[in-house]
Amino acid sequence: MNEKRTTARTRKADVPYNPKDKAATLKYWEGATPHKGTAELHAKRGRPAKAAEERKEQIALRVDKEVLEWYRAQGTGWQTRMNAVLKAFRDATV
Repeated sequence: MNEKRTTARTRKADVPYNPKDKAATLKYWEGATPHKGTAELHAKRGRPAKAAEERKEQIALRVDKEVLEWYRAQGTGWQTRMNAVLKAFRDATV
């Protein structure tokens, strides 16, 4: 219980090198991939960006309460299904 810690979360035994030995530290980290800040790390997160013509537009749409409850009761993806129904109606009336 009297172990000294290098940080509040990392026990000294968990560090695979001697942090006070500069040569050991450099040798351990020489295989690491260098980066230039966090921008390149954040760029890889999330879904890939879509082309402008493929993007959806957010709107405020007022529908009857019963219709909305029915779609939501269908489970996950109800907005996508509602969009598909609207597209099918559009295509059927053209």
